[in-house]
Amino acid sequence: MRFVLASASPARLAVLRAAGIDPEVRVSGVDEDAITEGLPDASPDELVTALARAKAEAVAATFTDPATLTDPVDPGAAAATVVVGCDSMLAINGRTVGKPGTADTARSRWAEMSGGTGALLTGHAVVLVRHGEVVGEAADTRTTTVRFAAPDAAELDAYVATGEPLAVAGAFTLDGVGGWFVEGVDGDPSSVIGISLPLTRRLLAGVGVAVHELWRPALRAADDTRTGDRA
Repeated sequence: MRFVLASASPARLAVLRAAGIDPEVRVSGVDEDAITEGLPDASPDELVTALARAKAEAVAATFTDPATLTDPVDPGAAAATVVVGCDSMLAINGRTVGKPGTADTARSRWAEMSGGTGALLTGHAVVLVRHGEVVGEAADTRTTTVRFAAPDAAELDAYVATGEPLAVAGAFTLDGVGGWFVEGVDGDPSSVIGISLPLTRRLLAGVGVAVHELWRPALRAADDTRTGDRA
């Protein structure tokens, strides 16, 4: 089965690779601002889920030609493709924020977050394509509380100068330089990095895909060997 990550995020890719999956990466190219503007009354949960679903569906649409969906092991069999899309936002003081984009915005975000907490919401969507048709979809959101440190002015200037907080939801990372300024998380750390492994596992199961079937061949072979030893 082909596993496709509908995201350009290196953090999400790293989480999946560390967890035994080597996904194919395809960027959706969806207009996130247009989707957000089209859902003015959506709750934060609804919005991040809608964005994740839009990304997954856009990439899944590229796998609808049966001529391209052949199993490399058995050329006569139609292959299945599972696509995972994600989107993250930070909720602070009753409003949601995405990527700052500019140094000034990143500083403003940190002035608001410093010494406090925020809710990191990550929307997840899974689309299963088989025989050139979408045969299953599942989506949900995971929310994790992040407890922020209070960096001093010099620390914050140095962090903003790295450029990292400008391009990530909430202006911080857990697995990068921003980790110096996160006191802790209450919930799922992988979701804060960008993709919740527990939630993705559950959504995959919801469309009939067992996560261990997606692990890289060496891990599956080791599992088969252990199963044989127990037989």
